Amino acid sequence: MQSRMGASYVNNQSYGDMMSRILVAGVGMIPFATPRTSAPYDEMAPTAIRRALADAGVDLDDVQQAYAGYVYGDSTSGQRALYQVGRMGIPIINVNNNCSTGSTALFLARQAIESGAVDCVLAFGFEQMERGALTMKWPDRPSPFVDFMEIAQQQNGVSDAPFAAQLFGGAGAEYAERYGVSPETFAMVSVKSRRHAAHNPYAVFRDAVTVEEVLGSPAVFGPLTRLQCCPPTCGAAAAVLVSEKFARAHGLRNTVAISAQAMTTDRDDTFDGNLANLVGAGMSRRAADQVYEKAGVDPKDIRVVELHDCFTANEILSYEALRLTPDGTAEKFILEGENTYGGSVVTNPSGGLLSKGHPLGATGLAQCAELSWQLREEAGPRQVEDATLALAHNIGLGGAAVVTLYEKVG
Repeated sequence: MQSRMGASYVNNQSYGDMMSRILVAGVGMIPFATPRTSAPYDEMAPTAIRRALADAGVDLDDVQQAYAGYVYGDSTSGQRALYQVGRMGIPIINVNNNCSTGSTALFLARQAIESGAVDCVLAFGFEQMERGALTMKWPDRPSPFVDFMEIAQQQNGVSDAPFAAQLFGGAGAEYAERYGVSPETFAMVSVKSRRHAAHNPYAVFRDAVTVEEVLGSPAVFGPLTRLQCCPPTCGAAAAVLVSEKFARAHGLRNTVAISAQAMTTDRDDTFDGNLANLVGAGMSRRAADQVYEKAGVDPKDIRVVELHDCFTANEILSYEALRLTPDGTAEKFILEGENTYGGSVVTNPSGGLLSKGHPLGATGLAQCAELSWQLREEAGPRQVEDATLALAHNIGLGGAAVVTLYEKVG
């Protein structure tokens, strides 16, 4: 496929054509909830798993491996969760990669099938979160964020704000100063998020907000106010991945293909003083570029994206990191409505992390569910027209970025 962006994205044969494609046979999730109203993880996760199995039309007996993603929980919580559905004696691998945990579980499940070792794998993620901002859980040992916070505090000074808000808020302030972006533009991301979430029964926050309400909510750090920060959320999501051979043998037809996928981690340039790179923009761009190269597609061909909007600042940075708009043009992209229905690419039709919620271990798999429904034309009032490709972007500080390109089958 010839790319409109030049030779760097040209590939004579698509990634999916080079090998048997990995298919998302079924997805399932539960409505996300606040910690105050949530069920425990060993009720949430089994419900999402059962829904994914039913959606795929397979039994738990067909599953050969399972990857369980969660951040806050005791070891082997994945076993506890899956055992509520059935004890099959299969390998269950517990995964923790911070906020990219769900997509990391998906990444490993895809690789297991791609290796030829198995044909049907379950990836599921869940999180039973506490109220309030994220905190360090192990103060008696070195934090993985030591280097990150040192640079952030060198740039922004010491603050009592939550550490994630310091990092992302600092990156947002740096971007705003560099390109002259107004506070109202940051707030518009939250307004758009709520407008999309209004049509998503799985989202935590579905009530509309105005720019004035967003800006009038309590200040957190830099340009960020409370309504520009994703809430602590509980929830679960799951996906059943299969080989094409398995799909043919079992007559599975309502599938979506993983056309390409990449995971990246930090390089030295994460710590070069550029706060956007400190919060994952460099990782995200390298992962996205690998995906575009593997699949032989142009970012302009993508009509729907679920990206990692843990803060409004990161949605703005991610537009450019994923090459949805050129560097320095995110404000124009937002003001012209290119990030929503009627624009060039609908970003976070689910409401994203800001409004749907961000149960850390479930987020990447919730993105998989939303984009599978979009490509299967099952998204109801959220449906994006003419979507044949869909991109998911999930990052975790510390760090890891996973970018996945899904493709409509048939």
